[in-house]
Amino acid sequence: MTKRQCFAWIEMLFSGCGPTKARGLRSPTFKIQRLLLFLTRHRFREKNQPTDQFTISERREISPSICIQRKTPAKMLPPELQPRLFRPHISSTSSSSEQASSSPNYSPHMSPASTRSFIDRRTSGATSRSSNSRFSPSSFAYNGRIALALVPCAAFLLDLGGAPVIATLTVGLLISYIVDSLDVKFGAFLGIWMSLITAQIAFFFSSSLLSSFNSLPLGLLAAFLCAETTFLIGCWTSLQFKWLQLENPSIVVALERLLFACAPFTASSLFAWATISAVGMSSSSYYFLVFACVFYWLFAIPRVSSFKTKQEAKYLGGEIPEDNYILGSLESSFLSLNLMFMPLLFHVASHYSVMFSSAASVSDLLLLFFVPFLFQLYASTRGGLWWVTKDSRQLQSIRIVNGAVALVVIVICLEIRVVFRSFGKYIQVPPPLNYLLVTTTMLGGAAGAGASVLGMISSGLSSAFFTALAVIVSSAGAIVVGFPLLFTPLPAVAGLYFARFFTKKSVPSYFAFVALGSLMVIWFVMHNYWDLNIWLAGMFLKSFCKLIVANIIIAMVIPGLVLLPSKFHFLAEAGMVAHALLLCYIEDRFFNYSTIYHYGMEDDVMYPSYMVISTTLIGLAVVRRLFADHRIGSKAVWILTCLYSSKLAMLFLSSKSVVWVSAALLLAVSPPLLLYKEKSKSASKMKPWQGYAHALVVAISVWFCRETIFDALQWWNGRPPSDGLLLGFCIVLIGLACIPIVALHFSHVLSAKRSLVLVVATGCMFILMQPPMPMTWSYHSEMIKAARQSADDISIYGFMASKPTWPSWLLIVALLLILAAATSLIPIKYVVELRAFYSVAMGLALGVYISAEFFLQAAVLHALIVVTMVCASVFVIFTHFPSASSTKLLPWVFALLVALFPVTYLLEGQVRIKNDLGDNAAWGWDAREEDKKVTAMLAIEGARTSLLGLYAAIFMLIALLIKFELTSLLREKVSEKSGQSKTQGGASGMFPTRTRLMQQRRATSIQSFAIEKMSEEGAAWMPAVGNVATIVCFAICLILNIHISGGSSQAIFFLAPILLLLNQDSDLLSGFGDKQRYFPVTLAISTYLALSSLYVVWEEVWFGGNTGWGVEIGGREWFFAVKNLALLILTAPGHIIFNRYVWSYSTKNSDPSPMLTLPLSFAAVVITDVFQVRLLGVLGIVYSVAQYVISRQQHIKGLRYI
Repeated sequence: MTKRQCFAWIEMLFSGCGPTKARGLRSPTFKIQRLLLFLTRHRFREKNQPTDQFTISERREISPSICIQRKTPAKMLPPELQPRLFRPHISSTSSSSEQASSSPNYSPHMSPASTRSFIDRRTSGATSRSSNSRFSPSSFAYNGRIALALVPCAAFLLDLGGAPVIATLTVGLLISYIVDSLDVKFGAFLGIWMSLITAQIAFFFSSSLLSSFNSLPLGLLAAFLCAETTFLIGCWTSLQFKWLQLENPSIVVALERLLFACAPFTASSLFAWATISAVGMSSSSYYFLVFACVFYWLFAIPRVSSFKTKQEAKYLGGEIPEDNYILGSLESSFLSLNLMFMPLLFHVASHYSVMFSSAASVSDLLLLFFVPFLFQLYASTRGGLWWVTKDSRQLQSIRIVNGAVALVVIVICLEIRVVFRSFGKYIQVPPPLNYLLVTTTMLGGAAGAGASVLGMISSGLSSAFFTALAVIVSSAGAIVVGFPLLFTPLPAVAGLYFARFFTKKSVPSYFAFVALGSLMVIWFVMHNYWDLNIWLAGMFLKSFCKLIVANIIIAMVIPGLVLLPSKFHFLAEAGMVAHALLLCYIEDRFFNYSTIYHYGMEDDVMYPSYMVISTTLIGLAVVRRLFADHRIGSKAVWILTCLYSSKLAMLFLSSKSVVWVSAALLLAVSPPLLLYKEKSKSASKMKPWQGYAHALVVAISVWFCRETIFDALQWWNGRPPSDGLLLGFCIVLIGLACIPIVALHFSHVLSAKRSLVLVVATGCMFILMQPPMPMTWSYHSEMIKAARQSADDISIYGFMASKPTWPSWLLIVALLLILAAATSLIPIKYVVELRAFYSVAMGLALGVYISAEFFLQAAVLHALIVVTMVCASVFVIFTHFPSASSTKLLPWVFALLVALFPVTYLLEGQVRIKNDLGDNAAWGWDAREEDKKVTAMLAIEGARTSLLGLYAAIFMLIALLIKFELTSLLREKVSEKSGQSKTQGGASGMFPTRTRLMQQRRATSIQSFAIEKMSEEGAAWMPAVGNVATIVCFAICLILNIHISGGSSQAIFFLAPILLLLNQDSDLLSGFGDKQRYFPVTLAISTYLALSSLYVVWEEVWFGGNTGWGVEIGGREWFFAVKNLALLILTAPGHIIFNRYVWSYSTKNSDPSPMLTLPLSFAAVVITDVFQVRLLGVLGIVYSVAQYVISRQQHIKGLRYI
């Protein structure tokens, strides 16, 4: 900054930027302070922070109170730490001055008139850029809320769409994931949107919305709702892309607002739809009401945008400006209208024929309007009505007046709809006094609760009114339920103590209220239920009443225990745990023992599922609040969370003990997640012995859950599971339950991860193999025995021949050995003797398994198959981990393996024929043994096909292994060469042309160097062995193609890539290198299709006509042969040219030969009658175009390089 500009800024500082600012700068001392602050900041910025490091928003940011452009970042001096005079305040005047002063064309020497005209020219874009200036890229902060709303909706839509939608979405998301892993962010973004659009189109075709609703408007409305949900899911996904925030900040803010504005409409509708589909239409409007209230609370309460700067969200003494809210006044008003009117309109649309049929129906209408209206007034205490008025007194008066009206209407409607209809038998007062007392009790209680929520009980007079109201309400309630008039002072005193506790926070008063209230509860239960002789939920009603009374008393005591000093918090924890245990026991009895016996009459009594869900959610919410207020400890939170969550298992499994086994399993699994949460973030929060102890507890708890797992598997399969399947699921469950221990506390211990993988893999193998279990290993409880001894199994499932399953143990042992070696639990890499024993054991296990499982009838060949597998195992293991003498012996092992292939293949047929059909010259077949002949030939053919598949897999494995080893060797050679080139960097800088030439020639010389190195190490046989294995594997696959598919032409495109495993060696393929690796593939495809075309023409000519080879010249067969052979010859030039090009990759850019073959190939495609010739023509066209494009790209790159 020059001196002239500095004086201009000082002049502006003392003159002010407007009348308001000028009046605030009258004091000379104040002006000097401002000047010194400005000069200090400017000098500090010039010395320490370059201007070019600031973002655009920071360059535009100024301090409007002094009209100086501020270039310091916000983190240097946060606004909340500045004096109030220095806190930024955004206004129209200041924003215009910001834009004027931050413009590069602005000059401090402008006259006031020119300055005003310049500001006027910039004012038109002020509104659009003001939001961008406040934009702060960050992660979306409300993923939890959106997930709570949209994830269940997405699951419901997937259930409606079925398999087509799931398959379409899975494929699309997989493609998007692959594109994102390739760091193509826009491609991943576009892929996700295309996946959602395609899935939505599949949903329209696969779902039956129109037929389900039997109404075209309703079906179209439902389809629009589903499409809107898909669109919102796409918007939510788009917010996760960071680059979208940086490139399009306005779009990100709009998407956030769109989600918060539309999610309550969509989520409440779909949640209600799913609930109605499950439970029916009886109380559908109230379900909709509950969901509307929940999502209004989640989204309509004012929230600060995730993409607003934190500094601007905390200025003006903590008051947040309206611009930083996600939703504006228009969206908030629409959400309020949705909350208040949509449940009512839904009830009118679904119950219009009976909505005025009775007083209860009219009460439903009033409740569906005034309950959400009252909830809206309560939400206004959290800012729900910020868009109505900003005057707190006016808003409080709105709450009081409208809340009083809503409370009166709701109380009257509840009396009509619930109290007198469902609990009329407990009201012991005759009319009309009963109406008066019930109204007094309910309305007085509601009024007191509303006053406490609104904070109206603060003065002595209001406390006196609240005390009188509590006494009146408690006395009236006691009279209503028939409490003796002689003891009426007892509930009055209880109400007095409760009011005293509420107004003066007196803990002794609360315990006095609990004592008196407990007496009243005991009297009520004994007066109404004690004398009933009913067998309820598996026990007498008296016993059940004792449990309920105990649970109620504990629930009343807990609030008082919570208010005790911190040293007595263990009492509150004990009370909470006891209450949770009693609640689990009572609900388990109600839900799982739902039959009531009364004098020999049976009736089903259903404990509704929503009660289980409600008590669970309320309990978890109370636990979370008490823990946040430091009223209970982490151990109590752990126990209570597991107990409350275990109740949800009753909704899915019908086992009598499902609650307790689920609680035991959760208590065993959850400690790593809950008990160690507050400790430091070190590498291991647990000690090793604690980890072992937790794992042991997990295993014991899973064993305790075995009957529940058995029930779940029986429900899933429709029949009792086998012992192997049950054991496999138990092992998998143990492994999955130990994942939090390893992932959170022992993530740095490699052996723990390997052991966990081994346990899970063992369980998966037991599930897949289901091996037979010895009787001493299996546990058969009475329940399992009863399930497996059903007399209906044979009549339902039929008689199933038993197959020996003992070989599955061998496969499990082999796979476990592979996993143990892969995870280094067995150190075969370092001990040669152990490696030899390991390879032989692997080969024996796999050989015996394959022989017993697939070649059970050919007992003679078992020895050959076992020897083959042992040779393959030894070759693979010692090739990957060679020893000093293995390089000399492995070629002989491979030779033995190759020799065993034809011997085993030929002996299979001969031995089977001799054993089954006798030893005759003509094999002894006659007419009476025709069926035996066919069966034997089919068995021989199947066994030989299995042998071909086995040897193809073995040779493929050997070829892959050798290719991997050679590639690793070449990579090491490249790294050595690159290291040498780095050491010679000084010399290469002097001769750049020579260095380039050496780099070009290095790629061709590396393979020859690698072959020389292998020759020195005695492993020069590896490329030749790999080539032999590749060629044999390819030949076997061609034979299998002929046997299985009849020589399909399309199969060559899947089989030819096997030839990519060929290597350069010193004998067979000496001139073959990495540059020619695609030549065998293209040559094999062209040759196979050409030979297949000749065979098809010969077959058609030889067997197609009645006169043999077409005796008459010019006949149909002769014309067919000549035409298709000529067309086959026309396709040859294109394939020959392309194969030559693939071998050398050298052609002139002006060579027109590839394009000249296009008409020849096109003629073959159009005219030929043979599919293989047509396929050759299509490939010729593709080859010509590909050669032209690749050659042109190489030519362009060469020109750029020059």
